[in-house]
Amino acid sequence: MRTRPRRLAVIGFALLTALSTTASLPSAAAGGHGRPEHHPHGGGLSATIRYTEYGIPHIVAKDYAGLGFGTGWAQAADQVCALADGFVTVRGERSRYFGPDAAPDGSLSSATKNVSSDLYFRGVREAGTVDKLLTEPAPAGPSREVKDTMRGFAAGYNAWLKQNRITDPACKGADWVRPVTTLDVAAHGFALAVLGGQGRGVDGITAAQPPTAQPPGGAGAQPPSTGAPAPTPDKATTAAAAKELFSNEDADMGSNAVAFSGATTANGRGLLLGNPHYPWQGGRRFWQSQQTIPGELNVSGGSLLGSTTISIGHNSRIAWSHTVATGVTLNLHQLTLDPADPTAYLVDGRPERMTKRTVSVAVKDGAPVTRTQWWTRYGPIVNSLGASLPLPWTATTAYALNDPNALNLRASDTGLGFSKARSTDDVLRSLKRTQGLPWVNTIAADASGHSLFAQAQVLPRITDDLAARCSTPLGKVTYPASGVAVLDGSRGDCKLGSDKDAVQPGIFGPSRMPVLKDAPYVENSNDSAWLANADRPLTGYERVFGTVGTQRSMRTRGGVEDVSAMAGLGGLAVTDLQRQQFADRVPAADLAAADTARACAALPGGTATGSDGTAVDVGQACDVLKKWDHTMRTSSRGALLFDRFWRRLTAAVPNDKLWKVPFSATDPVRTPNTLNTDAPGFATALADAVGELRAAGIALDDPLGAHQFVVRGGKRIPVHGGTESLGVWNKVETVWDAKAGGYTEVVHGSSYIQAVGWNGGGCPVARTLLTYSQSSNPNSPHYSDQTHLYSDGEWVTSRFCEKDILKSPALKVVRVHG
Repeated sequence: MRTRPRRLAVIGFALLTALSTTASLPSAAAGGHGRPEHHPHGGGLSATIRYTEYGIPHIVAKDYAGLGFGTGWAQAADQVCALADGFVTVRGERSRYFGPDAAPDGSLSSATKNVSSDLYFRGVREAGTVDKLLTEPAPAGPSREVKDTMRGFAAGYNAWLKQNRITDPACKGADWVRPVTTLDVAAHGFALAVLGGQGRGVDGITAAQPPTAQPPGGAGAQPPSTGAPAPTPDKATTAAAAKELFSNEDADMGSNAVAFSGATTANGRGLLLGNPHYPWQGGRRFWQSQQTIPGELNVSGGSLLGSTTISIGHNSRIAWSHTVATGVTLNLHQLTLDPADPTAYLVDGRPERMTKRTVSVAVKDGAPVTRTQWWTRYGPIVNSLGASLPLPWTATTAYALNDPNALNLRASDTGLGFSKARSTDDVLRSLKRTQGLPWVNTIAADASGHSLFAQAQVLPRITDDLAARCSTPLGKVTYPASGVAVLDGSRGDCKLGSDKDAVQPGIFGPSRMPVLKDAPYVENSNDSAWLANADRPLTGYERVFGTVGTQRSMRTRGGVEDVSAMAGLGGLAVTDLQRQQFADRVPAADLAAADTARACAALPGGTATGSDGTAVDVGQACDVLKKWDHTMRTSSRGALLFDRFWRRLTAAVPNDKLWKVPFSATDPVRTPNTLNTDAPGFATALADAVGELRAAGIALDDPLGAHQFVVRGGKRIPVHGGTESLGVWNKVETVWDAKAGGYTEVVHGSSYIQAVGWNGGGCPVARTLLTYSQSSNPNSPHYSDQTHLYSDGEWVTSRFCEKDILKSPALKVVRVHG
């Protein structure tokens, strides 16, 4: 019986191959413009792409290189401009095409200007960093299969460029859209791996200069040094800045995911709901596909652009998702410098010279910029981790950044292992074997009823004991506050150790990582592993992984309340996951809206004083908040008023003053609670929110969808969901523009959503949704089609099995080959 689906897959592939070589069909992969099918060349590689509703490609190939070829071709068809922009970034050529002072979109690093992005990535290229990783034998380096997908992806992308006309105005006719190499594809994966480490410190790496250095002039050059010692970072200020910098609450990526075991479901099989929150624009979007090598691989899901394997997805037996984890993927080494030479540092009393990496980048309409970066045994010298966290290089001290993911090109192998898994145990084995995930947790469920949570990250091996022994005075405050260790780089006994089960030195092995198997539910909303299941808290892990016994975010609290109640009720099915995703419940409102309405009604004369001293009539607001349904649905009246009020209140009132009942580690889901309406700032926040909406011509009881929307094709599409502080599962972070009518664009939030279960048949029961749609090309029919579905709370029924793909009324077949 187990061989029957495989035989059907092979037969279906053969039939479709014959069909594609004899029929001329409109090419959905060409952006859906009804153009004739093309047969691009790619070094003898080939694939068949079947398009179903919403432009979702089902890619079939005979081997991994062919699969990469089809994936690169199909990604280019939908996202050529975003991909090309990313390849310009990792080649270090942004200044050449876009000018040195323009800002990148932030997809591949934190660089604030093109010139610093280029200096970093060009330095990586010239140092041969990625080339070396490609030559590492697996499992330390990428497998042959993954390298084949990279080679195929580059060939497929190039074939699409050669055979198709670009219609996306973002890059139509642009000279920066060029063919790519396997190295470019691998470098793109490297950039994603170091996002939380070296990528976070790009400005500080490229600007760091010895205190007496005189950088060359030109665009992006730093001002000459005076030679005076820079001030030592203030410990308390730096600790607070580090805590804020590494907090997930204001990050541009986050996620929810929950897996239910068979003990909670209607049929004893597992269930998974994945809801990653990622940018809606630029190069960190998801793209949806199915990848099949008959008899070898069959998986559907979402891939981050430029990735050759599925990042989040499901096959016939397992489903998985990721959430951005709290593990801190870098640490700092505070160096004691040689008194005679600020470019040499002491280790056990012996001087060791830094390595110079001099990099030049071409600049549009200007002279090249040349700058030297300084590298140590620990990593690059860095003079800041953003404007709020300066790390000055003085005559006596410098800071080096250690990022173990700079040796990690294994994430695609982890994803490939998941894609071929048959159980959650297989998922765990893939995590242990490849150790490739840099900054995410894994949540999984399988058809046999198992659930899994694993915080299996590539993290610097900072134990609490090491931090206690080796932290500098600065590290003694930053490590407890944020998990950022600052170790004494002058002591050889303070080097990071190694675990026997780790694939590279200086990282934790799998046995040290938080894992929870077969709990009735496992859930994560970007807090630490502690409350993956509130009844089975995880403890005993090192601080660098995250905290234990600390206040959870409003989204975590709401999520745990919801999913634990679902698990307790039992009898769950995929439809329950769908209801959870779009319930749009506001946990903050359940805690605070009624108290707010009562306190509002008690204000003398029904007025409150705004921050500008103006008395504002808030009487209507009291009634609106009292009647509000505590959701962020597009039809909800009062949602916008509470949202604008809550943002002001939480910004003005410290957390320890906001609630009457403080946080308790013995009741972490229900505390803190009881809004402190007597707190200074409460009435002011209410007055300012009411005044703001009235000034914008927005009625206090207008439905949310009238003022929270995106514009696609000149039409408004209402958007439901809410911001982080409200705790809404269906998170969206939006841009406020009162003159344009409210929240007019989503910056990041719900992206590739999947609700997956099994019913005992050969096909999974899966519903998916790509909120911002498959293509960023406004001329594509798949530019906003799924965005309309998202607005209406509707889903796409996954066509995973051959019989379902073949029955699609939108089926279009494209044969791509060389």
